[in-house]
Amino acid sequence: MSDDKDHQEVIYGLCKKRGFFWGPSPEIYGGAAGLYDLGPLGKLLKNRLESQIRGSFVKANFWEVECPTVSPEIVWKASGHLDGFIDPVTVCTKCDQSYRADTLIEEQVPDAKIKGLSLDEMTEKMEELGIVCPSCKAELGPVTQYNLMLKTQLGLDQTAYMRPETATTTYLLFKRFLTFFRRKLPAQVFQIGKAYRNEISPRQGMLRLREFTQVEGQIFILEADEIDWEFFPAIADDTLPLLPYQNQEGESDEVVEVSMKEALEKGYFQKQAYGWCVHLAYQIFRSMGFTDDMMRLRQHLPNERAHYAKDAWDVEVYTESFGWVECCGVHDRGNYDLTRHKEFSKEKLYVKVDKKPVVPDVLEIAFGVERPLYCLIDNAYEEDDERSWLRFPPSVAPIQVAVFPLMGKDELESKAKEIYEDILESGLITYYDRSGSIGRRYRRQDEIGTPYCITIDYDTLEDTTVTIRDRDSMDQVRVKYTELVDTLRLLVRGEKRFSDL
Repeated sequence: MSDDKDHQEVIYGLCKKRGFFWGPSPEIYGGAAGLYDLGPLGKLLKNRLESQIRGSFVKANFWEVECPTVSPEIVWKASGHLDGFIDPVTVCTKCDQSYRADTLIEEQVPDAKIKGLSLDEMTEKMEELGIVCPSCKAELGPVTQYNLMLKTQLGLDQTAYMRPETATTTYLLFKRFLTFFRRKLPAQVFQIGKAYRNEISPRQGMLRLREFTQVEGQIFILEADEIDWEFFPAIADDTLPLLPYQNQEGESDEVVEVSMKEALEKGYFQKQAYGWCVHLAYQIFRSMGFTDDMMRLRQHLPNERAHYAKDAWDVEVYTESFGWVECCGVHDRGNYDLTRHKEFSKEKLYVKVDKKPVVPDVLEIAFGVERPLYCLIDNAYEEDDERSWLRFPPSVAPIQVAVFPLMGKDELESKAKEIYEDILESGLITYYDRSGSIGRRYRRQDEIGTPYCITIDYDTLEDTTVTIRDRDSMDQVRVKYTELVDTLRLLVRGEKRFSDL
């Protein structure tokens, strides 16, 4: 891409033009920061990512549940969100505009080391770095705390809150899980659903939303299973790109490629089951189309972790728009959550071990879908002198196949529609386009990331072959249309390479 273009503006322009996302929403009323609409292609892409996520959890023996998005106040008092779900905020002394302090510092001084700073330390850091109001360049006030919970009301008089994540609503089902899993732990469950955070001043578009789709997997587990996890040997020799907290001092940020077994030996992970969760999170992001060179795993600094967290690692994805972006958190939550809800609800949220009551620990994988969705588009964008296109992996491309009659002639259109319907019935998302020159139709599909285009011409009527065009190489081959659906399935699944046709 040419130097005079801002990558973020290019991505947002393309996404709004082609119907990936629009906003801030509602656009006709000026929009509210942190709210975006997904267009037809964005919704298709999100569905595809959720399908990959769901499949990854199911293969790892997780069961899916769905809970309400609003809960009474007592739930959030017990969970600690009412007291602890806060962000650092600073207000301009001149124009009264509010900002999230850590985000503002990172925007103005990207190399600033601010992880784990207290509110007072962040105020000092802002003064030291000369951080000013982006709107009027005036001095900013001290950093204070701001609760992100969205308050509402049930009926006439019951105070409630919209959930800021799905995890808490999962914990409330623990007694039901014990029955479902025949009182045997570990129990592995996950949710995919809406969450809400009243962000102070969202300034990174799709990366920081007030309403988003949250994915969270939870393992209720006893310490003996954490230490000796039955699924760990299968991944012991797999390597991951790790950035442990010891390597984040100074300016190095050195990533180490080590096997899971070595990571345990070196103390990067304390328990097999937690290391397995970090590995699973990484594999989930690979299933969504992120390659190893796009990702790293960063451990939270000790003073950066939540008060309940025994350990925390993030999956980070590199983007041209924002650099390294935190996309997923993997947390060892200990027994904090069930202990709190046991205390507030007076219910017996424990299991018996050697006839003694034991509150299980919780291991968690948590992320929003919209953030990796944006990062995937950012990483997929390609541009040269001839065209711009999105290099989505075929398995997650919003539209997987496009079908074109070479010309708008009845005999060609009739055969093209027949082939289009055959492909559509196979389960592949397929688009039919008859308008414009064939070259222009190819370019439209390239721009939205469609990996394969099928062209029906007069030779098709004679020899029953069609042309398959590959998006990335722009190469074309002819295949029998009786073999077309099976060929496309293999290509989309990655079980066959186009160059092998």
